[in-house]
Amino acid sequence: MSPSQGIALVSRDEAGVDRAFRADVLQGLSEPQKAVPARWFYDEAGSRLFEDITRLPEYYPTRAETAILAAQGAEFARLIGPGRAVVEFGSGSSLKTPLLLSAIAPAAYVPLDISGEFLRASARTLADKFPGLPVLPVEADFMRRVELPPQVEQLPKLGFFPGSTIGNMVASTAVDLLRSMRATLGEGAQLLIGMDQIKDPAVLVAAYDDAAGVTARFNLNLVHRINRELDGDIPAGALRHEARWVDDAARIEMHLVAPRDIAFSVSGRSFAMRAGESIHTENSHKFDLRSGNLLLLAGGWTPTQRWLDPAGQFALVLADATEPRSAP
Repeated sequence: MSPSQGIALVSRDEAGVDRAFRADVLQGLSEPQKAVPARWFYDEAGSRLFEDITRLPEYYPTRAETAILAAQGAEFARLIGPGRAVVEFGSGSSLKTPLLLSAIAPAAYVPLDISGEFLRASARTLADKFPGLPVLPVEADFMRRVELPPQVEQLPKLGFFPGSTIGNMVASTAVDLLRSMRATLGEGAQLLIGMDQIKDPAVLVAAYDDAAGVTARFNLNLVHRINRELDGDIPAGALRHEARWVDDAARIEMHLVAPRDIAFSVSGRSFAMRAGESIHTENSHKFDLRSGNLLLLAGGWTPTQRWLDPAGQFALVLADATEPRSAP
């Protein structure tokens, strides 16, 4: 299978709209605290805006994680070894992935992403960099168990989940995702996962509310996507981006706030927001050693190694699929 083909596991209606996208948006806009899951940021435009964010001076996670990947190649090779199928959840542009693939000599690479066109373009680019490596993209919502390509069925797996995307979820959802990853990857699998660390709130807020306004455009692109794909008329110009540090939950929240009363419709349904109300679009939880380990253990993964960047801002954690047990 060539990277330009791939596998599509997204359910669309007769108009080509992702059914899960419509369901999540209509449900989220109907709740007292309006909210849309962060995974719907990533249409083609949103994916490109996020890549712009990763290059901003305020946005440290990408630089910190890349530094770990560049420095620890020998350790990855020792602890992971060659011959695994690397399955990247939410692969995006796969910019960090070559550092890992070069270190461990994998047997195949399976990028999973919900943004199909962006996924296939990135897969073609990576296949050109590694001409002897089977690259098998799968367009899918990785929040659920994914059927992997038959070419990798018998191979040992390494899940790769960089960027601290696990922090976008509340604890119960994160545990469910880790368990579905465990089911997707199977027995004997490993997981290499990024976890952003708790730090000065001023540093955190700046990373999600940059001076150039790129993150604001990324946030508002969700509204443009809803209007375009779900026949919406949300007044994007009447919403403003806001990033908040919520200390009790150890997370940054992103919101789209209405400074005045507004009314709009999506897919034929009417909604309204009062002045000061918001659409909650993203959480980004931050971790320390104990909270990160506890989350992984709850999701069926046993941490075995942890690396920090030189400034101690970001962690990469390697974990083994926990063997089933009948008792503690």
